[in-house]
Amino acid sequence: MSALPDPEKQSLGKPRLFSPGNTLPFVLVTTLFLLWGIPSNLNDVLIKQFMKSFEMNRFQAGLIQSAFYLGYFLLALPAALVMRKYGYKTGLVIGLLLFGTGALLFWPAAVVQRYGFFLFALFVIAGGLSFLETGANPFISVLGDPQTSEQRLNFAQAFNPLGCIAGVVVGTIFIFSGIELNPAQVAALKTAGTYQAYLQHETLRVVTPYLVLGCVVFLFAVVIMRTKFPTIAEESDLAGDTPKGSFRELLKYPHFVQGVLAQFFYIGAQVGTWSYYITYVQDYTHLAEKTAGYFLTGTLVVFTVGRFLATYLMRFIEPSKLMGFYSLVNIGLVAIGVLLPGWVGLWSIFLTSFFMSLMFPTIFALGLKGLGPNTKIGGSLIVMAVIGGAIFTPVMGRIFEATHSMATAMVVPLICYLFITYYAFVGSKSRVSEPVPVTANSRFVL
Repeated sequence: MSALPDPEKQSLGKPRLFSPGNTLPFVLVTTLFLLWGIPSNLNDVLIKQFMKSFEMNRFQAGLIQSAFYLGYFLLALPAALVMRKYGYKTGLVIGLLLFGTGALLFWPAAVVQRYGFFLFALFVIAGGLSFLETGANPFISVLGDPQTSEQRLNFAQAFNPLGCIAGVVVGTIFIFSGIELNPAQVAALKTAGTYQAYLQHETLRVVTPYLVLGCVVFLFAVVIMRTKFPTIAEESDLAGDTPKGSFRELLKYPHFVQGVLAQFFYIGAQVGTWSYYITYVQDYTHLAEKTAGYFLTGTLVVFTVGRFLATYLMRFIEPSKLMGFYSLVNIGLVAIGVLLPGWVGLWSIFLTSFFMSLMFPTIFALGLKGLGPNTKIGGSLIVMAVIGGAIFTPVMGRIFEATHSMATAMVVPLICYLFITYYAFVGSKSRVSEPVPVTANSRFVL
């Protein structure tokens, strides 16, 4: 039995991408995917910039991602509980307010020149993004027929890399100064007593992009507040006696539990690869930081193309099988990056972004299938799995410090793709024998 009424089917019998009458909420929430992509990939620029302005090694700079994804991890469950009680819209507004506040905190953090203050600001931003992801992903996932949930979420998520590209471009242009001092120049500035002024100037370059971003986010929060969202039956007063879901029930769904693990490994692979791609490029080609930044921008463009193409291919190929094939390709590409560092490895790692593009939304949608009233809680746990970015990035930094080889550190994402391949072909098929019955609780009340 379909979860959608007959009018919501296309004339040819194929489900619509999203429910009719919900165009504006769909567009606004899809735009959020773009917005939160900006700070996520500004982090990749910050790692390189703070290595310079705070004179730290790659492990210490990698703590940027630890603080960021720790915010995701700690706020995802509170976000789910807030939205379970007050609805998706309230959660999205709270997320935008936290996001904007964290961006504005970059100003005082730069003034006082404290790395810990920057990490706190990033934590606040990530807390806001945790609310946004916890709400937006399941909201888009259930905004139409369950048969098209993977395709719908891949389409919405396809706008996320546009934000990622914008973040890297803005960071490369407005944060990187292009001034890279050699030891002799550093010694000369120290002798002249101007070295600290140089470091402060480099730190202050991060302020303007974040101030502008914070203002845009607050404006968008106002727009969301003034927009009428569709009412989901489980959020309506009429459904007050329906079950709200529980953590214990989620353990009965092997495809969900393994989906959380798959997302953990995927985020570790994505964040680790992008965080150190600029340094990988510079280590093995000796290009300038701005040029390396443009290579990162290029790989995000490839990521964007890959996600839109995957959305189209899912009309003909089962999403889990497509993801499995893409994972196998990435295992080969990362292996080349490990064994052949240099221009060959650079382009191999570059291309992994194309094949990783469909993984986050596909894992998310596969993990949530058939959860019924457990969807919000399940979504929050999948969002919490982004803690993989906080764990694997500093691990890669440690491997570099021990081996002095960024190529060797790329073994970490290779291992991550092995598990994703398993989940695509095996783990995502491990469904409960008796699926959750479709009720009014699982569809929109229009």
